[in-house]
Amino acid sequence: MSGNHEKRAFKYRFYPTGAQAAELSRTFGCVRKVYNLALGARTEAWTRQERVNYNATSAMLTAWKKTEEPAFLNDVSSVPLQQTLRHLQTAFTHFFAKRAKYPRFKSRKKSRKSAEYTTSGFRFRADGRLTLAKMADPLDIVWSRPLPEGAEPSTVTVSQDAAGRWFVSLLCEDPAIKPLPAADEAVGVDVGLDHLLTLSTGEKVASPRHERRDRARLARAQRELSRKAAGDGANRRKARRKVARVHARIADRRRDHLHKLTTRLVRENQTIVIEDLAVRNMVRDHTTARAVSDAAWAEFRRLLEYKAVWYGREVIAVDRFFPSSRLCSACGTLQGKMPLSVRTWTCACGTRHDRDTNAARNLLAGLAASACGAGVRPQRSTPGGQSATKQETPRRKP
Repeated sequence: MSGNHEKRAFKYRFYPTGAQAAELSRTFGCVRKVYNLALGARTEAWTRQERVNYNATSAMLTAWKKTEEPAFLNDVSSVPLQQTLRHLQTAFTHFFAKRAKYPRFKSRKKSRKSAEYTTSGFRFRADGRLTLAKMADPLDIVWSRPLPEGAEPSTVTVSQDAAGRWFVSLLCEDPAIKPLPAADEAVGVDVGLDHLLTLSTGEKVASPRHERRDRARLARAQRELSRKAAGDGANRRKARRKVARVHARIADRRRDHLHKLTTRLVRENQTIVIEDLAVRNMVRDHTTARAVSDAAWAEFRRLLEYKAVWYGREVIAVDRFFPSSRLCSACGTLQGKMPLSVRTWTCACGTRHDRDTNAARNLLAGLAASACGAGVRPQRSTPGGQSATKQETPRRKP
């Protein structure tokens, strides 16, 4: 391929044989072990005011393989072990640049089960057969959608989720990722709980409430789990997996819905104006945390931003202190305090407003004054050091 295209990860479900599942499970364990050993070594060096880089941890890996205790590292492919050292190096790079917290050790029960293979660790055939290192047979992949014509994966990531499902993600260049024809449209987007999105055009997108639809099923599965004896017994593992399957079902539906929404917004509009929300602080309020989490505003913004970059669109985040709900979009008059129970109101100029539609229109109209001009504005803090939260979030039980 030309190498000038953006890369996209194509994720598929697959069904491993017993031998493949055992090999991958060993690999996941070794990846976690190497990551923790390297993190421990780097942390110890950090206390001595020394820095250990990727090359040093790679040399440590060679030494660990020669010792008696972690000699089992020789039983799996070395490629994912080297990759986890590179991921650790990236984590430290973000830490030193103050973009992330200090890396944490991986837990056997809670950490994600995954392994990444570069081109030396797998063989991919044009007919779709993918064979990983240390395996004799190709993976039984369900090709739910085709790869780009002539695609050659640069990395392959194999993972298993909490529900026991196996996935393989292939990173390929995708010629379909290119700027769309310029559009004249711009839209303001106000997010909420009763309505997931309200657009400045007046359109409202109802909240699907994916979690609420399966709440009874989830509660039943959680009750069954709570009755199982503590520990790591077979019955408790089965009950835990049943809970995970319900969560996976909810997450899959939510992700699919958000993908369709964000793709539509990016295709139809050149500029999309949203509000810069402190979602992490909002979920601390127990009265609305469940509904806010189910709405997945942070995931909506993440999808919107990377798709805008792919297709040559612009996403602008207006400062959360901008009084979008209390400002008349017709005459610009700022209203006084407005209880959250007030969903419609009439301005002194005689214009009657729907609260959410008015907010979306004000976000669009106020982008020049309240947003950074070239991209997404970072979050800011109140004078007291606490990040502000969305003023429109109703305080009610989800």
